Amino acid sequence: MQRITLLCVGKLKERFYAEAAAEYAKRLSRYCKLEMVELPEERLPENPAPAQIDAALEKEAEAIRRKIPPSSRVIALCVEGRLRSSEELARTMAAWAAGAEHGLEKRLVFLIGGSFGLHEAIKAEAWGKLSMSPMTFPHHLARVMLLEQIYRACQINGGTRYHK
Repeated sequence: MQRITLLCVGKLKERFYAEAAAEYAKRLSRYCKLEMVELPEERLPENPAPAQIDAALEKEAEAIRRKIPPSSRVIALCVEGRLRSSEELARTMAAWAAGAEHGLEKRLVFLIGGSFGLHEAIKAEAWGKLSMSPMTFPHHLARVMLLEQIYRACQINGGTRYHK
């Protein structure tokens, strides 16, 4: 069974986001071992300077690095990432899972940054970058959207009609 970790900066505060994430986590339990790790978002002043934002993102990147399990393939969610269709994501995840069966990859880790995204260094270290859309979404909604797309990929790979 594929092991997937979502490393997320920031907590889901709104009940509707938390309920949606929990529902997809429950659905995914049939297909993968899912772990969701929430890391605290660095506090910043109301109107932070670029240097303050960069320093905060760097601290968050350090916390992220400490939580990435060994032998993981890391995918950073970011606007400059590659856009993939649901079918492409399903094929890619199937290929990653096939590699895991042969001991090549043990875990797939998706990184979701906080309000200011992810530090450039952590994005550069990632195996891949994924964009959900060229539009901007709240990071809490991005988490739910990613969980839904992972579930959809599992459904596609399982041959069900969910994705249609």
